[in-house]
Amino acid sequence: MVIAIDGPAGAGKSTVARGVAAALGFTYLDSGAMYRCVALSALGHGTDLDDGEALGKLARSLVIELGDGVRLDGRDVTREIRTPEISSAAAQVAVHEEVRAAMVGRQRELIAAGEYVAEGRDIGTVVSPDSPLKVFLDASEQERARRRAAETGQSIAVVLEAMRARDDSDRERQYGALRRADDAVGLDTTGLGPDEVVSRVVALARERGLG
Repeated sequence: MVIAIDGPAGAGKSTVARGVAAALGFTYLDSGAMYRCVALSALGHGTDLDDGEALGKLARSLVIELGDGVRLDGRDVTREIRTPEISSAAAQVAVHEEVRAAMVGRQRELIAAGEYVAEGRDIGTVVSPDSPLKVFLDASEQERARRRAAETGQSIAVVLEAMRARDDSDRERQYGALRRADDAVGLDTTGLGPDEVVSRVVALARERGLG
């Protein structure tokens, strides 16, 4: 069973999903980290980021472990996958059907075996369309860019430009496009602190008998 939290970059998905999972005693699942691992491995192996078949084969071969950190083929890559270079590469590899099929399959296996709070861009629409609670987080462009700039140390202007390109890619890709599920609860996090957003989502979960 999974509580699905989707939304664009910088909307607060990771922070909120971790907080909700902790509050409810669920396991946190960062689906984006899985695509970042594929991107990191692809760059390390010199795999063409436009070659869907090769990337799909690579994705199926990887051992990705998610928990307190992220391990790729036994190596801790928690910090390495959060660089701007990997973020950009992850957006490229995520457009391919073969890669998404490999990662979605793994995500479904995980959530079928336990109680998860999963965050990403297609959890409620593709990975688990039958989720009992879907939340779509969003925030103003400026707010999202400010948050991401605080994480990366880049200027807001640089982050905003990259974010707009990522948003366009996420919404326009053919497979697993970013969109709000028809039955998702929309929550604008602009101006809200993480604890407030977590409390709202936890309240929604408990209203539905989850946790």
